[in-house]
Amino acid sequence: MQPGTLLAGKRGLVMGVANDKSIAWGIAEAAAKQGAKIAFSYQMEGFGKRLVPLAESIGSNIMIECDVAKEGAVDRCFAELATRWPTIDFVVHALAFSDKNELKGAYMDTSRENFENTMMVSAYSFTEVARAARDMMPDGGALVTLSFLGAQRSTPNYNVMGVAKAALEASVRYLAVDLGGQNIRVNALSAGPMRTLAGAAITGARHIFRHAEHHAPLKRNPGLDEVGRTGLYLVSDLSSGVTGEVHFVDGGYNSVGIPGEF
Repeated sequence: MQPGTLLAGKRGLVMGVANDKSIAWGIAEAAAKQGAKIAFSYQMEGFGKRLVPLAESIGSNIMIECDVAKEGAVDRCFAELATRWPTIDFVVHALAFSDKNELKGAYMDTSRENFENTMMVSAYSFTEVARAARDMMPDGGALVTLSFLGAQRSTPNYNVMGVAKAALEASVRYLAVDLGGQNIRVNALSAGPMRTLAGAAITGARHIFRHAEHHAPLKRNPGLDEVGRTGLYLVSDLSSGVTGEVHFVDGGYNSVGIPGEF
C-alpha cells in the first residue's frame, strides 16, 4: 500500500502484537503508512523484546507492558499512555488466550479454570479497554477487536475460544450502544484462517486453513496486508458511520452454507 495521509495527525494504541505475522501488526503497519502515530502494549517481557524492532520500523517509541489477566493492568496502561499523549483516536485490541492443551478434543471437557481465564483475557479485557479508552477520546474515536468465525459456528478444536469470541462479539454490540453518544465506534474484524502464532495453537490448524481456502468463494484465505487494510478502514473516518459490526475478511467463506465438491 502506498503511503498516504488518511490518518495524518491521528494517534492509536495497538495491543497484542506477537510478531510480524500478527494481524495487529498488519493493522499497525497499515495505519502508520497512512500517517498515524502508534503506541503499543505487550503482555510480557518476551513479547516486548520482539516488539522493539517492529515498533522502531514505524517510528514508534511507546511500548507499555500490560498483562490484562492482572487486575488493574489496563487502567495502569492507559494512565501511562496519558503521560505521553493527552488524547488518542483509536485502539486495536488483539488479545486472546487459552490453554492450548484444551484447544483440542471436545468443548465439554473445558476446565472451569481455563474457561474463566479464557473469558477474562479474550472477552472481558475488551470491555476494560473500552472503559479506559473512553476518557482519552473526548472527540470520539474507534475501537476495534479481533474475532473469528468460530464465534458464530462450531469449528473443530476452537472450543472455549469460540465461546469467548461469541462473548466478545456480543460485547461489541453493547459497547457500541454505550459509547455511540460520545461518537466512539466499536467494531470487530473477523479474519479467515491465517498463519499466525495464535492460529498455530489450534489443533488441526492446517486442516482448517486448507478447508477454508478450498471453499471460500475467492478460493483463498486473506493475506496480512488485506486484513491490515480492513483494520485501517475500521479505525479511519472511511467507516465513520459503522459501529456494532463484525466485519469479515475471509474471502467470503462465512457466506457459504454447503460447500461444493473440489
